[in-house]
Amino acid sequence: MAARASRKLLRDFLLRRTACTAPIGIGAARHSSSAAPKPPKIPKIPHFSKRGLFTAATLGLVIAGGAYASTVDEATFCGWLFSATKLVNPIFALLDPEVAHRLGVSAAARGWVPREKRPDPPNLGLEVWGRKFSNPIGLAAGFDKNAEAVDGLLGLGFGFVEIGSVTPIPQEGNPKPRVFRLRDEGAIINRYGFNSEGIIAVAKRLGIQHGKRMLDETSSTSSPSADEAKGGGKSGPGILGVNLGKNKTSEDAASDYVQGVHSLSQYADYLVINVSSPNTPGLRMLQGRKELKDLVKKVQAARDEMQWGEEGPPPLLVKIAPDLSKEDLEDIAAVARTLHLDGLIISNTTVSRPDTVSKNSVASEAGGLSGKPLFDMSTSLLKEMYILTRGKIPLIGCGGIFSGEDAYRKIRAGATLVQLYTGFAYGGPALIPQIKAELSECLERDGFKTVIEAVGADCR
Repeated sequence: MAARASRKLLRDFLLRRTACTAPIGIGAARHSSSAAPKPPKIPKIPHFSKRGLFTAATLGLVIAGGAYASTVDEATFCGWLFSATKLVNPIFALLDPEVAHRLGVSAAARGWVPREKRPDPPNLGLEVWGRKFSNPIGLAAGFDKNAEAVDGLLGLGFGFVEIGSVTPIPQEGNPKPRVFRLRDEGAIINRYGFNSEGIIAVAKRLGIQHGKRMLDETSSTSSPSADEAKGGGKSGPGILGVNLGKNKTSEDAASDYVQGVHSLSQYADYLVINVSSPNTPGLRMLQGRKELKDLVKKVQAARDEMQWGEEGPPPLLVKIAPDLSKEDLEDIAAVARTLHLDGLIISNTTVSRPDTVSKNSVASEAGGLSGKPLFDMSTSLLKEMYILTRGKIPLIGCGGIFSGEDAYRKIRAGATLVQLYTGFAYGGPALIPQIKAELSECLERDGFKTVIEAVGADCR
């Protein structure tokens, strides 16, 4: 089956390339005279453009994959495909960071990324908010801002994917350039500023996706078992989170988040109120005790007044910044407990510049820093919040995860789930199965049979 799929992919690829170039050849034939054609000129060796390099690499992978697939089973071939994506990473590294980002989203949207066919290690499965996660590794908001590639990204093997941040009205975000690599430090600085196509465009995409899934389930000849029916979420085999933001010029933040709830919550397995991006003026002011309490109450009310089925409304989470004082954390924990918030994401990017990056010339750029330099700061914050919430509220750990050991440290510090962003940007698809395998080994090594058993182990 893998061999047939690979051959079909190669055939489709070549047909697309032929379709793109055919009009030129056909047009030339029509307008030629009856005289004998001139012998073709020997072309000069072209200077490969960045796009040409990407296309050539993709074609090479497809051809090699077709040959390899004919001799191996599907699981082995799947593993080879993920490993082969490492060959493309150096090409992406040559591109402008935002161009590389857009290419990554486009590739996932078109299915030009490997699809995980192997089951996750059993000890990684867990249930949170009544939803089954095949593994606790998620993709953070900011990568697929407009829900363009949900199916492709979930197909990579993430346990969950979070889209957004989505703003009510489309906005372009901050001027370019607005993304900067600190490659040696394993970090990125971005000041995108909630560039978003807006609620209507995102709702349309999610609606089409939801309808397609319902159609596939209805037309399926085999009915799923009761266990399979419970697994996954509204977007299929994985869980989908929707991260909500506010428009830069909006004077009523609560109204913006409420609009997001009304339009997008029907497609979400969980919702996130993002009040922690450093790139929207005044946004982080909403993390204050009174401001956050008023905001959460309004958003909860908007969600709860909608009609819901047996499964009830989607859980509501808040994403907080790492640049918070002890008093700030205590206020947020108090609000979370009082209003029975369903979870917290810890954390967003930092405006600080740790010593490990301060000497990099890019460090002076404005924006939020993510990646390895954020790991210790965000993990310490995570542990503190786990203690303040008494382990009663699910926490998602985000910031600087590049390995299974990193994910494991977040879980031991109090995270029930974890998210990648910068690690995925640098490591590509191959990083996902690697992290899952390493995390499974960490759990076994320390005698934990499940992820849940390890949550908060360092706080006991």
